[in-house]
Amino acid sequence: MTDTPDDPARTRFLALLAEPWQRLVLARPQGAEPGLQRVTVRPLTLKGQPCLSFVFSHATRDVTKNLPVQEGLAQVATLLGSQFRNAHLFTPTQEVQLKFGKKGTGHVSTQAMAAPAVEDEAEGATHDREKQRWIDIDRPFLTALGVTNAQHQLVPAMARKWKQINKFVEVFAHAVARSPLADAPTLRVVDFGAGKAYLSFAVHDWLRHTQGRKAEVVGVELRTDLVAQGRRTVEQLGLEGMHIEQGDVREWKAGPMNVMIALHACDTATDHAIHLGIQAGAEIILCSPCCHKQLRPQLLSPHPLRSVFQHGIHAEQQAEMVTDSLRALLLESRGYDTQVFEFVALEHTRKNKMILAVKRPGHRPPESALAQVEELKRFFGVREQALETLLQADPA
Repeated sequence: MTDTPDDPARTRFLALLAEPWQRLVLARPQGAEPGLQRVTVRPLTLKGQPCLSFVFSHATRDVTKNLPVQEGLAQVATLLGSQFRNAHLFTPTQEVQLKFGKKGTGHVSTQAMAAPAVEDEAEGATHDREKQRWIDIDRPFLTALGVTNAQHQLVPAMARKWKQINKFVEVFAHAVARSPLADAPTLRVVDFGAGKAYLSFAVHDWLRHTQGRKAEVVGVELRTDLVAQGRRTVEQLGLEGMHIEQGDVREWKAGPMNVMIALHACDTATDHAIHLGIQAGAEIILCSPCCHKQLRPQLLSPHPLRSVFQHGIHAEQQAEMVTDSLRALLLESRGYDTQVFEFVALEHTRKNKMILAVKRPGHRPPESALAQVEELKRFFGVREQALETLLQADPA
């Protein structure tokens, strides 16, 4: 195929890039470098500057390059027509396709954008057409993990997991934006109890692909089969800075980390994870606690609350509420701004509470938070709480 810089259809298509658009995909390579299958381009803002993010997708790896807008547009013009025969431009209102025929003549076709098929098909929704996705549905790791099929379509049974992944990355992104890590070019994330590592891979993809940061993500999992599966996926995708390690949060030695994640660590394992994050000086701590067994047998039901907490479900909710309130206060005492909120409904458990702690730039005296800890313990009869015990054992 020959270069067609003066083709009217190509010229008209390139002119559309001056208007608002969301994504550009260059496909059907011919004359491109060996193994290159397609190029995906998205407008992006990095450190306050607009740019174009290019992902060069090969059979076993992706290469990301972020270019200034004008340089990026010149790169698109170079690739289009000479190395790729098809181009798909997605705008807020339409999809524009450019195809080159055998003789190098271009043809442009346009169609109105349909409603997103991700959750609409899987859950029957018919609204929310402009809902933001923090992870692109065509990312290779989603296919490798079975969230999407080979055509990058959502597997219906994974709809709730897809929703969870996007919601978690949204929470993570907002936390990074308001933390000391907002402008950090490199950072290290450790995800304890990673399981199949859906969220580990998602965070890695968002940091590396979307943000263009030189991030390292470590998924820590106890089960050997899941560790082996995760390592195979890392190798298959050729992911730089992504690691799956075998280990238990209760025995893991604190090392450098900027973000500590622990979802569904059972009972006091959550306390060990938070303690590790504090020891490591993590700027962000993200936990979704599971089980609250330690405090439940200790708790008193002061009058007039006895009639409320005589019911098992209320006693369970009381243990959960008091435990996570103590954790939040102890994090505040160590220099974190802390939130406890409801996370998205998860696929495998009804536990959907999240504790988010972001390191404050300064450090307020901890006396007020610690005084509240003691007040809560006295009121509910708490004799011991794991995180407090771990913190008290630390060197002064």
